[in-house]
Amino acid sequence: MSLPVFLELVEFKAKTASVLPFFIGLCYSWYNYQSIHILYVLIYFIAMFIFNMAVDILDNYNDYHHATDVHDYKEKTNIIGRENLSLKLVYRLMVSMIILSALLGIALSFVVGWPLLIMGLYCYLVGIFYSSGPKPLSSLPLGEFFSGFTMGFMISLICVYLNTFETFQWNASTLGGIFLISLPNTLWIANLMLANNICDVEEDEKNERYTLVHYLGKPRSIVLFVLFNWIALASLVLAVVLKLAPVWMLATFIVLPIIVKQINLFLREQNKQTTFICAIRILAIGAFAQVCSFLVGIFI
Repeated sequence: MSLPVFLELVEFKAKTASVLPFFIGLCYSWYNYQSIHILYVLIYFIAMFIFNMAVDILDNYNDYHHATDVHDYKEKTNIIGRENLSLKLVYRLMVSMIILSALLGIALSFVVGWPLLIMGLYCYLVGIFYSSGPKPLSSLPLGEFFSGFTMGFMISLICVYLNTFETFQWNASTLGGIFLISLPNTLWIANLMLANNICDVEEDEKNERYTLVHYLGKPRSIVLFVLFNWIALASLVLAVVLKLAPVWMLATFIVLPIIVKQINLFLREQNKQTTFICAIRILAIGAFAQVCSFLVGIFI
């Protein structure tokens, strides 16, 4: 397996969805608690990144097996069939990565406590059943919620917990603050799934995948896509007003013209090859701007 094929198999270009929520958690920990445990978050980052790659392999593996014979998805679209990859090799690679990441997480939980084990178990269950089982989460009108909540909120929550586990308070105020600061990522990640399902609704229905778009219809789903973007931006302002983040984080709005441009491009045409990338750009640019402006606010 060549490196380019491997990177496509693990969907490396989409790793923004897990990396930037991690850094938001890191920024939030320092700004609000002045506490960072570098070794623990480094181990967590490695485990998280490996598991994220394993989940994307699992998605491709399951999509390959679940594809129907109505069209040539197996042979022409899915990376495993298109590149004629060994199913045994793909399976062994996936299982090895899941086990390695789980061992790192379990070892870390012995140091920081059982809450990490519970949070990690939830993330693993979502990751595995996202595309597995008789009714995968991704084939139901739940995919947007689970992808956004798990990757946008839970990754940041775990990061904050690791940095503050000695004093972390499990109350509405603490969880609400982390939820608000992670809401832009949560909604932009959910929008990745939503945009993908908007573009693929006909193909998904042929493969008997009845996603949120199937039930809402394309027009309402597109409205929801736009609404998620505006709520994400509004939550940035609210986080600053509530003093959960420095006022400098409002510099995120420098990229607002780019975000608006990408929204408008997607509104004109919903195509997997040409405009799905708009959702990826919004997440990458918006979340990166949030992290950078947050960091500026911390150091100024």
